[in-house]
Amino acid sequence: MIEILKHPAYARLFSAQVIALAGTGLLTVALGLLAYDLAGDRAGAVLGTVFAIKMIAYVGLAPLANAIAGRRPRKQLLIGADLVRASVALALPFIDQVWQIYGLIFVLQAASATFTPAFQAAIPDILPDERDYTRALSLSRLAYDLENLLSPALAGLLLMFISYHWLFGGTVLGFLGSALLVAVAAIPLAKPERVQRPFAERLTRGVRIYLATPRLRGLLALNLTAASAGAFVLVNTVVIVRGGYGGGEAGVAAALAAFGAGSMLSAIALPRLLETIADRMVMVRSGFLLALLTLGHATYLFAEGWPAWTGFLLAWVLSGVFYSAILTPSGRLLRVSAHAEDRPAVFAAQFTLSHACWLVTYPLAGWAGLALGLPAAMLMLGGMALTGALAALRVWPADDASMLDHEHGDLPPNHPHLRAHPPQGTRHRHVFVIDDEHHRVWPTQG
Repeated sequence: MIEILKHPAYARLFSAQVIALAGTGLLTVALGLLAYDLAGDRAGAVLGTVFAIKMIAYVGLAPLANAIAGRRPRKQLLIGADLVRASVALALPFIDQVWQIYGLIFVLQAASATFTPAFQAAIPDILPDERDYTRALSLSRLAYDLENLLSPALAGLLLMFISYHWLFGGTVLGFLGSALLVAVAAIPLAKPERVQRPFAERLTRGVRIYLATPRLRGLLALNLTAASAGAFVLVNTVVIVRGGYGGGEAGVAAALAAFGAGSMLSAIALPRLLETIADRMVMVRSGFLLALLTLGHATYLFAEGWPAWTGFLLAWVLSGVFYSAILTPSGRLLRVSAHAEDRPAVFAAQFTLSHACWLVTYPLAGWAGLALGLPAAMLMLGGMALTGALAALRVWPADDASMLDHEHGDLPPNHPHLRAHPPQGTRHRHVFVIDDEHHRVWPTQG
């Protein structure tokens, strides 16, 4: 997997991702402690609102940013977004009101809604080989896990010597370092559209392709599963550790690191596993296991109360394992479900729709935990996770194949598309993706 870093452009982009996410991990810990200082036992509700604002920015602005920026150089777009994020992080240590957290987080996440889909869509163009791209996805998952593992561990170490306010400085350095590495990386320009589309069509195109593709509808359902369990972990860990176990700042970092450790173990194992086992089997089974683990943990809390500290950490490790097994292969599904020129729009659609799930689960995790108690909130979110897994099992066909038989009754026999893929009788076969020329509807839909 590490061999993929021999590719210079990808190595620089991966390094940019690692540095930015390390800074974001410090931000996550510092933000939780800041919320606890400002709101006390209501910190979970505050963080739930903060994460909901983050999702509103993602859901509302990612398609808009993709439509506006689709014809602009990727490098300029990525550097500009990093500089905005660094500026916001620089201001966070100086706030003293909850509403100020909300405003600054919206601006920061609006920049992330511009950066992340453009970054993700550039990787398949840099690494066209599927095995290389699979390794890159796993490395990317490992980079995201820095936010949950190495960054909290680093935060715990730093908090022994400095106030948590200084952790925001690490976030600033992370975004500036990311901008510098993007500046020196060779990033290919996005492939031009074959058809110049109106703005409204560019705004909705990715979502239309996404929702017309059965495997991506299954991915959306599994995004709900991951978001349901993940939201409880990210929103309520600080409340559980400090209120339930009487732990301190280092305990919060250790619990988040346990979740990240499980996610990292899964990401390391997946490239080899996906060479022999289909994406659908890995992802759907992990969805069910994550949902059942969350429901089982909630049931135990109702019956016995908080488990031993080691049992709690083990539950967080296993949650991280199944969470990562759902999310890591998602880029493979997006890559095979769109033409190269449509990938940025489809990646932006995944960014928007997946974060729409988090928009529901983040505030539910925070406010239900405050109003009903943490066991009830966990039970509700576990039920939502199970609903997502069941929906994925239903809408994602077990015989999902990229090569599909279909027919074109509206095309003349000498049409270039039929000459390129000669039919056998009335039907022909090729790699099938939704487009706006001859494949607007999935074959199983008529």
